[in-house]
Amino acid sequence: MRIDLNADLGESFGAWRMGDDVAMLDLVTSANIACGFHAGDALTMRRAVAAAAERGVSIGAHVSYPDLRGFGRRFLDVSPDELTADVLYQLGALSAMAGAAGTSVRYVKPHGALYNAIVHHEAQAGAVLDAIAAFEPGLPILALPGSAVLRLASERGLTGVAEAFADRAYHANGTLVSRRDPGAVLHDPDLIARRMVHLVTEGEIASVDGTPVRIDAASICVHGDSPDALHIARRVGEALTAAQVGLEAFA
Repeated sequence: MRIDLNADLGESFGAWRMGDDVAMLDLVTSANIACGFHAGDALTMRRAVAAAAERGVSIGAHVSYPDLRGFGRRFLDVSPDELTADVLYQLGALSAMAGAAGTSVRYVKPHGALYNAIVHHEAQAGAVLDAIAAFEPGLPILALPGSAVLRLASERGLTGVAEAFADRAYHANGTLVSRRDPGAVLHDPDLIARRMVHLVTEGEIASVDGTPVRIDAASICVHGDSPDALHIARRVGEALTAAQVGLEAFA
């Protein structure tokens, strides 16, 4: 059995520091690198890409609404054309950094409010897919199982990849508990590690009400902005390895 372990990285901005990218890159197999719209700047992007390339970590474009102030966690009711252009712009920026480091962007993962919106917002889901199709139709998109964007990707002949979240709580319908609600973000590394081993080996995870939720995921995400991110990623990796699950990039 094999699974990908991904993290949101490159989210520092100027003198403001978010997470420890270099340390996290020693633990994950895929890096979702911010493209400057919710976090990140040109130098941060270049450093994160170079560090990922040095370690053979797969690079993904962590695209977002243009919302630096809100860290990309606020829904923006933008037109499909505008959203397609915004995603294309971010793909182009990260691709330039990747090319300079001798590598390339391997997949796309929307961030924050955009990620959640395209679970059900078909117009915005289609707009994100339009950007991918215009940039490189072979790029997979990483998204929530059962989401509109994965269904539309399949209908259009694009590649959709489902992921699970190590450090987030789930509702019984498979959606994530809102960060506004208590208990939405998990912090106990040992508990998280046990949940991820059960997810990978049994294909299910316990929801907030105890109901088992079936999840068929090819990747597990650990949020790089969590104070416990490094410890969580390390424990998840160790637990999966102990359960004879190999860590391997999906793209």
